[in-house]
Amino acid sequence: MARPRTPKAKAAITGRDKRDPARFEDRDEPIVDGDVGEPFEWLSANAKQAWRELVEEIPWLNKSHRGVLSVAAKIRGRMMGDVANGETDVGVQAMNLYRQCLGSMGATPADASKAGAKPSGEEQDPADKYF
Repeated sequence: MARPRTPKAKAAITGRDKRDPARFEDRDEPIVDGDVGEPFEWLSANAKQAWRELVEEIPWLNKSHRGVLSVAAKIRGRMMGDVANGETDVGVQAMNLYRQCLGSMGATPADASKAGAKPSGEEQDPADKYF
């Protein structure tokens, strides 16, 4: 089975397009304009709050992430639940799906590092200006 194609945006971040420019020159990637926007109306109040928290925590989300973001917000909203009545329990399958959603949005440290994202508080290396 062949390896999946490396997206042009990922190749640009990792520098792969500089190493083999002919491979990526004719590869067109869809351009997604616009931010994530407001949560869907059909989400519960907790899920809408979870949506807004996720958008704040993952600043690179755009309009193409709305579907997977809605699933993650729905599950996170269930985890938030009705704390007063002790209704915050979700199953193992829902937690696994939530983890997969976070991974597909690049919200885990391992996935963010693949895309070249760096924590905002990270200091720059003083040697960078010499190399």
